[in-house]
Amino acid sequence: MVTKFYQRVLTLAYAIKKVNEDPQLLPNITLGFRIYDTYYLELMAYRTVLDLLSKSHQFLPNYECGTEKNLKAVIGGLSSDISVHIAELLQSYKIPQLAYGSFSPEEDDKIQMLSFYRMVPNESQQYMGIIHLLKHFGWTWIGLFAPDDYSGDNFLKVLEPLLSDKGLCSSFTQRLPHHGRLIDSKNDNFYVPPVDDRTKLHPFLRATSINNSVGETVSFDSHGELVGGFDIMSIMLFPNNSMKKVKIGRVDPSAADGGKVFIQEDGIEWSTTFNQTLPISACCDPCDPGYWKTKIEDKKFCCYSCNPCPEGKISNEIDAEACSDCPDDQFPSENKDHCVFKTINFLSYEEPLGITLAIIAISVSLITMLVLGISIKHRDTPIVKANNRDLTYSLLVSLLLCSLCSFLFLGQPNSLTCLLRQMAFGVIFSIALSSVLAKTVTVIVAFIATKPGSNVRKWVGKRLANSIIFSCSSVQVLICMLWLAFSPPFSDLDMHSTTGEIIVECNEGSAIMFYLVLGYLGLLSAVSFTVAFLARKLPNSFNEAKFITFSLLVFCSVWVSFVPTYLSTKGKYMVAVEIFSILASTAGLLGCIFFPKCYILLLRPELNSKDHLIRRNNFKK
Repeated sequence: MVTKFYQRVLTLAYAIKKVNEDPQLLPNITLGFRIYDTYYLELMAYRTVLDLLSKSHQFLPNYECGTEKNLKAVIGGLSSDISVHIAELLQSYKIPQLAYGSFSPEEDDKIQMLSFYRMVPNESQQYMGIIHLLKHFGWTWIGLFAPDDYSGDNFLKVLEPLLSDKGLCSSFTQRLPHHGRLIDSKNDNFYVPPVDDRTKLHPFLRATSINNSVGETVSFDSHGELVGGFDIMSIMLFPNNSMKKVKIGRVDPSAADGGKVFIQEDGIEWSTTFNQTLPISACCDPCDPGYWKTKIEDKKFCCYSCNPCPEGKISNEIDAEACSDCPDDQFPSENKDHCVFKTINFLSYEEPLGITLAIIAISVSLITMLVLGISIKHRDTPIVKANNRDLTYSLLVSLLLCSLCSFLFLGQPNSLTCLLRQMAFGVIFSIALSSVLAKTVTVIVAFIATKPGSNVRKWVGKRLANSIIFSCSSVQVLICMLWLAFSPPFSDLDMHSTTGEIIVECNEGSAIMFYLVLGYLGLLSAVSFTVAFLARKLPNSFNEAKFITFSLLVFCSVWVSFVPTYLSTKGKYMVAVEIFSILASTAGLLGCIFFPKCYILLLRPELNSKDHLIRRNNFKK
């Protein structure tokens, strides 16, 4: 005899006894019961039901005999398959059947009968309760025990896919045979209380809604299923081999707050085997943040290895399925377990590099202003007059603006500075180079004009110089206007070039137009260099061609080295390279062309005379 079955018999007997002793429950009615065993056999289930339906010693279906012991309701059976077979016979007689066994969700269609009532909530709630319980304690590696029968087959069929869907794995599955039976047999039993009119029981059962002894509402839904949940019990074992069941939670799908599983961990006493702490059940150690799970071949998905997140990705949770990218304004931490906000970066006036470049730009500007002031002060001296004062002033002013335009590259870029800086740089430098070219061409034209019968005397003068400056710089202005019209520069954020930084920069809009501006400056400098080189030995009062040649050689060297250096740097260092190139080329033109003049004007004024220039010119001839 199985103890739990015997306990159910005693429970029923005790309940019937209490009901019969209470005159307020069923006045003038006495309940009785009969117990039958089906032996877990469908054949015995059919035989027992037929025996219940016929009170004589013969089976007489469709006849009512022995009305003094007329059958009114049946409790049973335990297994779902036996219950279904019983229900098929009882349904014809509209005899209520109260089944206290558990039924799988797929069997719902088989038992949708008006006379069938399930005294246990839907089995799908049990499965989800098991899942929630395992997830609550973090148990992902479990063993399954199931009876070796149809119910066990169904249990595994339903639960194993649910485990996989929820990230849980079964380490092993063991089937358990049935042991023992009630009264020397395997038991699937039911109890028969004879009551009054059985037909009237159905409306009563459907409308039943009572509170039991623990304050829980008991009722049936429209499908004859008991509305309710399941208690979660913890079995406490004592040294004397006795045990005690303690309620530690509940599966309640009807909770108002949407909760399904409630667990009170304070009521759990873990075994001393686990050092009275929460046991761990996992195939492998969890992956820490900064790592992600990688499946191990030929093993279940709960068994995995932990690999560090690749560069640029993070995982901020335990057992991450995959690493993820940080937002554009953040980057992975050193341990790749969280994202860190990037710092804003640009070439500012506060940092040493920005301060150094600003000091150099101011120094070049002041020196240029000083040279311009010296030239204006000595404007009537032979050296200044011999080298075309107007072109000298034009060149010095353009060089001053070149040094000042470098300040457009310093500080945080905005829409205005991004629009102005490359345009100003391109146009101003084209004016400076055009002035240098005009100086050299003027020397050549002046020399040719001194020859007898020359027809170029009419070109000597300001008109030629102004025409060269205007025409050469106009081309650059046209290029810049097209640039602004079709793809103007704009302020942009570069979040990917440098790790941990957001580079505030000017996007040139069109790289082609940017290099076209540089290319045109290169063309002007190459033409000016060629002309100056050819004119370096021409006799003149004070021929600047050789100084211009050397200055343009310095200029071209700076900008030839600029391109590869510019392309190989990123962020604020690209801006620093361009500022340095602007200042270096400006200083090269200023120093090579004007320092020799300033030397004579300030330190050797005796050489700044018309007689000396004539003697020097005759000596060269």
